Amino acid sequence: MTIDPAAVERAITPRTKAIVPVHLFGQAADMAPLLALAEKHHLAIVEDTAQAIGAEYIFPDGTAKKAGTIGTLGATSFFPSKNLGCYGDGGAIFTNDDQLAHRVRGIVNHGMYRRYYHDEIGVNSRLDSIQAAILRIKLRHLDQYNAARRAAAAMYDRALAGCEKVVTPYVAPYSRHVFHQYTLQLADGVDREGLIAHLNAKGIPAMIYYPVALRKQKAYDTHDYDDTQFPNSDFLVQRVVSLPMHTELDQQMVDYIAGAVLEYVK
Repeated sequence: MTIDPAAVERAITPRTKAIVPVHLFGQAADMAPLLALAEKHHLAIVEDTAQAIGAEYIFPDGTAKKAGTIGTLGATSFFPSKNLGCYGDGGAIFTNDDQLAHRVRGIVNHGMYRRYYHDEIGVNSRLDSIQAAILRIKLRHLDQYNAARRAAAAMYDRALAGCEKVVTPYVAPYSRHVFHQYTLQLADGVDREGLIAHLNAKGIPAMIYYPVALRKQKAYDTHDYDDTQFPNSDFLVQRVVSLPMHTELDQQMVDYIAGAVLEYVK
């Protein structure tokens, strides 16, 4: 469900400034071909790592780098529901470019590079000290949290194996998935709203991330798009549903959830 490098190359025009791979649901996008495209066309790469902190991308030579540290810039979210969550709103931007880091620090601090001297229009995106203190402690446990999510995903995979009505999440060979979400694709004929209602009735929260393709959001509805260029997003937006995913899932919980899914789709 991540960005297709071949489609990216076809979409590049003289006006293109950056490639924005989204490491969706915890899976790293295929970065090696994107890096090659960025170099070829002199583009920046801005990684959206909101759902994939701690995930790794494995290069063809076997080396690995953390998602969010590969491109020009990487951004992540510390919202409480994320794999590394604080107790309120928070996020971070990563870069290896010192000049860019300096610029970002100014923009997120009201455009100040020296206190009370505003060199440009900025915003207040400073991370609260209390959130930073919480994250500093939780960061030590991030690998443990992600391992627990991978274990829960493996339990789901086993419980749903052989069911032709659902497709379990694909794990790319170049990605060390961290399963921010465990997202199924439903086969033709499965009533997604009916499945969600069935799960909810059994006390199981199930969510649709995301119900509307980006270009069809109201904020973008004044733009003209060629709908034939978005077959994957249009296909998936009608078929995906996410099951509960967190670090405390055990076999009994997974069996109950998966059993409810199978009960409905069969």
